[in-house]
Amino acid sequence: MTRIIAGQARGRKLVAPKGQDTRPTTDRAKEALFSSWTTRFGLEGTKVLDLFAGSGALGLEAASRGAGTVVLVEHNSKAVEAIEKNIRTVGHPDVRVAPMKVSTYLAGTPGVLFDRVIADPPYELAGEAVTEMLEALRAFLAPGAVVTVERYRDDEETMWPEGYEVLQQKLKRRIHGIARFDTAIFEPADDAED
Repeated sequence: MTRIIAGQARGRKLVAPKGQDTRPTTDRAKEALFSSWTTRFGLEGTKVLDLFAGSGALGLEAASRGAGTVVLVEHNSKAVEAIEKNIRTVGHPDVRVAPMKVSTYLAGTPGVLFDRVIADPPYELAGEAVTEMLEALRAFLAPGAVVTVERYRDDEETMWPEGYEVLQQKLKRRIHGIARFDTAIFEPADDAED
């Protein structure tokens, strides 16, 4: 069973859907991700988007640690049920679930621009599909947004499309067990003409 590690909901247990359709991020990997985000970029009051949310553990961890608005995108109906229970457990007023495919969500109109994004796609999702997701995601990002993609440690390197600045080698790629976190900053091109 996964749990909230830190913040106002620390220690609260979260439910996960039964079966192999979701793959919870380990507590160790989760702590490493949030320590990096909090130390380097801050989390207090940010708008967080959790793509391929599974049980919602990553987005709910962000909420517990002080994020403002959190949106959890997940299409698996059993996972959505778990997310709804977990939202009640954490008790954060500005967390909501978007029960749909990530591609459907990103094809919509952004209602809010996000400051932090964690994407935890299935490990079997091809690198090209991840790059396409990152391209569609740009419309949902505030300038300077931090985007982290969780991948299988031996997968090919994430191919970041234009507009993303990959962090220094030491920080851009962190390996935790079988998981790897690839991180970049969104810096939109300046469209203003001189």
